[in-house]
Amino acid sequence: MPDLKLIAFDTEDLGVISAQLQDAVLRVGDMKYLPKQKRFVGIANRFDWQKFAEDAQASKTKIAPEYERRRCAVRFERVNAVKVHGFDLNDKRAALALLAMTYEPTAGSESPEGDVTLTFSGGAAIRLGVECIEIELKDLGAAWATKRPPEHPEDAS
Repeated sequence: MPDLKLIAFDTEDLGVISAQLQDAVLRVGDMKYLPKQKRFVGIANRFDWQKFAEDAQASKTKIAPEYERRRCAVRFERVNAVKVHGFDLNDKRAALALLAMTYEPTAGSESPEGDVTLTFSGGAAIRLGVECIEIELKDLGAAWATKRPPEHPEDAS
């Protein structure tokens, strides 16, 4: 699989990056807000959903699927504020599982200003107050095997 390098400038682009990062695991210590640069950055271990889809197709021919994760960097630009909920910023080793990223424009504003929210399992969240959507996702190296795909409570039925 080639390394991903994606950039988002609108909600449609954000949806693509959100889908690629669904079930990514991030440590609290691997995220940082850089207020002078108006930047929020993080390092994540993302589940390779594209490979999973390809393997699911191949499994119809009785080939056992192989699951992979990839280390990636995520960079949010033009960030004016960061608010966190549901986790301790001082617990640098704590791991968060990303469920989705969404954007909500500022009510009554004609500008592209708004909030990008990163929603994690267990009710944790990070809200980034942004001037506009400007996000980059970039893989940082080779993939590694993992034993199983992420599971969600609704998958158990």
